[in-house]
Amino acid sequence: MDFFISNAWAQDAPAGGGGISLLIWTLIFIALMYFLMIRPQMKRAKEHKQMVEGLSKGDEIVTSGGLLGRIKEIGDNFLLLEIGKELEVKVQKQAVSATLPKGTMKSL
Repeated sequence: MDFFISNAWAQDAPAGGGGISLLIWTLIFIALMYFLMIRPQMKRAKEHKQMVEGLSKGDEIVTSGGLLGRIKEIGDNFLLLEIGKELEVKVQKQAVSATLPKGTMKSL
């Protein structure tokens, strides 16, 4: 009956040493993620914070919603944005996406 069923012999154990290479690849992956994603995002957040802190009355800005206007008043968390003649809106400071050069509103 041995010719119908083959014997099951134990296989040799795989060679060790794979743990250190896995650790090295994991560290390389984490370093790549830091330099390609986390660090640039932190840099952009720092630049945005400096821009928001540097806002002053009369600056022309664009909000993240696309509103273009001139700052009329600045509070702690909000600012009053003049977007037209006698038309003002209150927006959060963090919604400011960019400052524009003086006179940009007149040229549009």
